[in-house]
Amino acid sequence: MAHPSQLGFQDAASPVMEELLHFHDHTLMIVFLISSLVLYIIVAMVSTKLTNKYILDSQEIEIVWTIVPAIILIMIALPSLRILYLMDEINDPHITIKALGHQWYWSYEYTDYQNLEFDSYMIQTEDLNPGLFRLLETDHRMVVPMQSPIRVLVTAEDVLHSWAVPALGVKMDAVPGRLNQTAFIISRPGIYYGQCSEICGANHSFMPIVVEAVPLEHFESWSSLMLEEA
Repeated sequence: MAHPSQLGFQDAASPVMEELLHFHDHTLMIVFLISSLVLYIIVAMVSTKLTNKYILDSQEIEIVWTIVPAIILIMIALPSLRILYLMDEINDPHITIKALGHQWYWSYEYTDYQNLEFDSYMIQTEDLNPGLFRLLETDHRMVVPMQSPIRVLVTAEDVLHSWAVPALGVKMDAVPGRLNQTAFIISRPGIYYGQCSEICGANHSFMPIVVEAVPLEHFESWSSLMLEEA
């Protein structure tokens, strides 16, 4: 969960998000080193009146400043491609959930169960219980078991939406007439918040996403209770 004046990302709750955080730190360090070098060169050129004649015309320096940037780009590209393939990898999901975007709420269908589906609306501010987050809490959470591969099929009924949960490293567009899929594994129990990340109309800011990760036995109890209510 993000907090006021936070500068970095939310704590990772999935292996993919951990990889994304490591890649961010790796790339940021490269950018910091390049920026420091450029700043040093600018200060040195401005503060000294001396001129090195070997820098004015040097074949060796031209070779260096051509090869070094290429090496740096390769150092960035290889881990980036690895994470892209990891994010597309879906291996034998334990549960498949269909997330359907509407104006302006989400519907969830647990396709492995019969008649286990519900709508998820934002709780209005005047109806919030103490301790709940304004504009982020919903009347029905998407409950999933922790440490299990979860596949989410994302689509929309009316306009473009986007199903995004930052702590899980998940963001998938919901396109009417098209079924996109994403997957994640939640490392620990908790409640993870997200919002629609595609401008979808007047109430775009009021269709939050709440994913609750629980142990497997608690998930089985919850699903049995939901099926009885249905």
